[in-house]
Amino acid sequence: MTVRVKVCGTTSVRDAVLSAEAGVDALGFIFAPVSRRLVTPQVAREAGLNVGPVVARIGVFLGQGLDEVLRTAEAARVSAVQLHGPLSSLYVRQVAAYYPVLRVVRPADLAAEADMWRDEPGVTLMLDAPEPGGGVPLDWAALRDVFPRGAWLAGGLGPANVAAAIQALRPAAVDAVSRLEARAGVKDGQLVSDFVRAVRSL
Repeated sequence: MTVRVKVCGTTSVRDAVLSAEAGVDALGFIFAPVSRRLVTPQVAREAGLNVGPVVARIGVFLGQGLDEVLRTAEAARVSAVQLHGPLSSLYVRQVAAYYPVLRVVRPADLAAEADMWRDEPGVTLMLDAPEPGGGVPLDWAALRDVFPRGAWLAGGLGPANVAAAIQALRPAAVDAVSRLEARAGVKDGQLVSDFVRAVRSL
């Protein structure tokens, strides 16, 4: 099983290149105004140009209107969209008509969302903590029986615990933010490399 690696909260070209050189498969750029890791579409677009087409660029949104999501995604030249927050199935499908969607859910909503999106083209589930970006890991053992095949995993992952998370849930991809930072919005190159190495070693 090859597990893909996504590093989220990328705020600069420097961090994008650093992560790409470490071997990540995807970068996340947060466009939710409430985030400490907010980035402009222009910076995200420049970062994408500097890492090349092999690394996926994922725009992260929280409860923003459809027009804003599509306009921002186009300006940033992202390759997929990650959607957080309480959203209607119609809204998710509307976004998925334009971009592959990572639909982020909390543990309490996982079973219902998995049933809803199991056979939906263009929509992949990502399980995250109730407070995304907070650095608090989930209870992976409690989720073993409900974690959907092909889903992505986030929530408090870092170099020291990602192997255990993968062994517990067998996600298709893992996503990390806060445990890879020197400070909010600034990546630590060694931690990013260690994270990728921990995933690839399995």
